[in-house]
Amino acid sequence: MRGSHGAVADCAGLGLNERLGVSAFAVTFSKKPVLMQSNHESDASQTGDRPARPALRPLTPVEGRVLGVLVEKQHTVPDTYPLSLNALVSGCNQKTARAPVMNVSEAEILEAIDGLKGLSLVFEGSSSRVPRFEHNMQRVLAVPSQSVALLALLLLRGPQTAAELRLNTARLHGFADISSVEAFLDELASHAPPFVVRLPRAPGARENRWMHLLSGEVSAAADADDAERTTGGGTASPGELEQLRAEQQVLTEKVAKLQSLVEHIAGQLGIPVDEFLD
Repeated sequence: MRGSHGAVADCAGLGLNERLGVSAFAVTFSKKPVLMQSNHESDASQTGDRPARPALRPLTPVEGRVLGVLVEKQHTVPDTYPLSLNALVSGCNQKTARAPVMNVSEAEILEAIDGLKGLSLVFEGSSSRVPRFEHNMQRVLAVPSQSVALLALLLLRGPQTAAELRLNTARLHGFADISSVEAFLDELASHAPPFVVRLPRAPGARENRWMHLLSGEVSAAADADDAERTTGGGTASPGELEQLRAEQQVLTEKVAKLQSLVEHIAGQLGIPVDEFLD
């Protein structure tokens, strides 16, 4: 079911934790458990009187990158998920679909993993001789999988408009329309404390951008600088910028598909994928 009820259809289509196979479960943040709704009860447009959740400490940039990579690769290369340390290093240092581009070491990623383990956001699997890691973002944050996809893209690529998020999350979740994306963003913003914030519209921009708050409050000055870099200091017209963004997006998607294919083939052959991506 798609169309004007895109957000409701999206919520009904994907459960909070399909692998559990139960209609409800409790996540204990304090002495009182918070009851999670089943996939037939979840609706981003019905926020109700949501109890305030204990705030997580702000994530470091590397922790945020690790968390975003785990969510992304869960959907794009499910055959190799949970991820090995080598795959995590490769995903964190990936040159495409990342803003900013990072160059982090294994030691830095292991430190980030330890921090995320302390928040129950990441688990280490025990069924393999090689340590493998998976995220627990959906249960800890108590949000639907659609919201996890949006948060992951904001962690990986920084501030984006609802239209950009719908396009960039296509491989993680197919949102029916932009209004569906906005419904989930509004729901994330309504949490106490909020998970995302709608940023002030940048000069010359047609739409507001959104940013996650998992790493703390967003500096308006820093966002303005980022928007200035994105628009090339205002030297191009809005029409030219839109065309450049569209062309860049097409190229980014093609590269991402090729990278996904390489990761899949490397996983089947048992070859470390970072040999191809360095």
